[in-house]
Amino acid sequence: MDMDSVFIKLDRLESENLLRDVNPVVDGAPFSGTTVTMLAQVLPFYPGYRYLEVADYEAHPPRRRFIIHKPGQALAMNGSNDPIYTLNESAPILLTAQTVADYVRFFFNNVRGRHGRFLITETVDDIQWREEPPPAARKAVGKILLPLTVLGQEPGGGFRLSVCMLFKDSLFKATVLVTAAGVVSLSDEELLIEDMPVVSDNFSA
Repeated sequence: MDMDSVFIKLDRLESENLLRDVNPVVDGAPFSGTTVTMLAQVLPFYPGYRYLEVADYEAHPPRRRFIIHKPGQALAMNGSNDPIYTLNESAPILLTAQTVADYVRFFFNNVRGRHGRFLITETVDDIQWREEPPPAARKAVGKILLPLTVLGQEPGGGFRLSVCMLFKDSLFKATVLVTAAGVVSLSDEELLIEDMPVVSDNFSA
């Protein structure tokens, strides 16, 4: 996510205290306070909540989980939109022209479709190349890419945004529709480039 607030590493004491809320909602073995590394980021569209990256790099293989947290409440991200839509109702979500782009980045960072992830691609640096393209090709791709942009507000309080995305090895442009309740959908997809030499977890989908 490209939000104004960055991830902050939490100290050992705070991390251990947060595990009381986090461990009951994570799958697998509970995290240990002696080996856990925890990063936190403020979420402007969920006032009072933080986005936690909880990791144990001493485990084999290393474990990482992502949690939405406020004191006494933790919700684990599981790759589906279910926990996000559940939280949108209870938090409740705060969508404005200033927060909706960050919400869209958060949403696609945490939701995996049936056939893989849609990766928001705003600059060439967002692309994980399998092999570095020639400078001229890299420059040509850079000219095509556009930042995630709020196009306007919809009747009923939702928003319309323009986005460039990678799906598997294809780059496309689309319109993102976000309702006032935070429900996200894509429309007007336009293929820009296909068969790109990129590395993506989508290939394991």
